[in-house]
Amino acid sequence: MSKTYKAIGINLKTQAIGESDKIVTILTHEFGLIRAIAPGTRKQNSSLGGRMGIFVINELLISPGRNLDRITQAETIKTYSGLSKDLGKLAASQYLAEIVLCQALSEQPQIELYELFNEHLQRLESIPKTEIKAVIAHLVQGVFHLLGLAGLTPQVEFCGLTQRLLTPDWTNPHWQVGFSIPTGGIICLDAWKSLRKKIEQEKWENGETEARKNINFPDSSTSNPSYETVFHQQELPIISRRLNGKELLMLQHLSETEIIQIDSADYSGWLSVEQILRQYVQYHFGQPIRSATLIDSYFAANHDAIV
Repeated sequence: MSKTYKAIGINLKTQAIGESDKIVTILTHEFGLIRAIAPGTRKQNSSLGGRMGIFVINELLISPGRNLDRITQAETIKTYSGLSKDLGKLAASQYLAEIVLCQALSEQPQIELYELFNEHLQRLESIPKTEIKAVIAHLVQGVFHLLGLAGLTPQVEFCGLTQRLLTPDWTNPHWQVGFSIPTGGIICLDAWKSLRKKIEQEKWENGETEARKNINFPDSSTSNPSYETVFHQQELPIISRRLNGKELLMLQHLSETEIIQIDSADYSGWLSVEQILRQYVQYHFGQPIRSATLIDSYFAANHDAIV
């Protein structure tokens, strides 16, 4: 861009630079992810100071620079002040922001991502103070929706081995389903065990074949050409975690608009679902979610209020 331009964006990240400036990472409607210098932001009387806070939406006037653009004017449109008043909500919002930073593109409109992220910030902010347990449920749904927008939705309906629909067996209190992060979704454990047994049998048979090949028969190498049998063995998926029926049901309802209603006593299940989605996100984006440690400490401290 060769001249000053306008953009509407939400602040995702700030970094101090120099004596009084900040570098602000902003998700904009029009130009995707941009990084710009907010000059003098850290000065006490700065007109940009309060406008450059995290999760503040501004209408911006930006001047192009050689290395980084510069914010010359900002008019605040909306703030999520309720997020900063609750540590759990703030940690969940930062968690979602990290995922947005991983998938947002620069110099391209990011309207869907911008609107989806703001939608989930609004949901988090509107959670009543008495509903601590709802924060983790809304976080998990936000993560799932962002994965869907990135084209990385895990398969939570059909088995990755048999392609059959999987539903919890409520008659079996010990029923479980596997979740394979590398495979990208749920795995029927009975099918997985059968495949493991089959692979072990094939390995044993192949080992017997190799042993017979190594036996020296007189003149066999000179009279007949040797042929090698190639076995294409099906790979056994890694089971990253085992989920019970309630946890699978939670996963299967995450694509919906509303949070599935779960009894308070079962809300610890959301923590298990968050753990598996966290590992899934980190696997696909190749970096840790730093805000997840805040989620762990917050919900550990408020465990009694959740369960």
